[in-house]
Amino acid sequence: MGGPTDKDTARWHTKVRQLYDYWKRLHPADGVLPGRQHFDPLDIAELMPLVWMVDIIRDQPAPRFRYRLLGTRHVRAMTRDDTGRWMDEAHDDFRNSAVYPHYLDVARGEVSWRRGRPGFHVDPNYYEIERVMLPMARNPAVVDMILAITVYFDRKGNVV
Repeated sequence: MGGPTDKDTARWHTKVRQLYDYWKRLHPADGVLPGRQHFDPLDIAELMPLVWMVDIIRDQPAPRFRYRLLGTRHVRAMTRDDTGRWMDEAHDDFRNSAVYPHYLDVARGEVSWRRGRPGFHVDPNYYEIERVMLPMARNPAVVDMILAITVYFDRKGNVV
């Protein structure tokens, strides 16, 4: 898988790994990505405060990304609710950011895992994040959504 992906999921935070395992169980057939129609928030209710979803719009030369859902912990970390906003409008330098290529990787059907400094979170209590972004496809030929989770850590490595 392309992008910054650590395939050793045993090293991933438990909640990140739980969403990844759930996503893998959603696959309707081997080699076919799950779509929004396969996802039930009640199946992962305990994770939903950390979950976020992004729509991928492909009516332009490059895909454009729009927040569909932001869990309450994500809203708190960003100090605002950007649900429904285009990512390139919510984050001034999104297309030039270090994480933009990760979104493009997921739009091509790849999983992107990352642990490191936050990119768009402004609350200074969030020193580090771990997240996984997972491709979803209503039509198996075209990834149209990202299912993701972010876990937040303070300077001591404690989950906040």
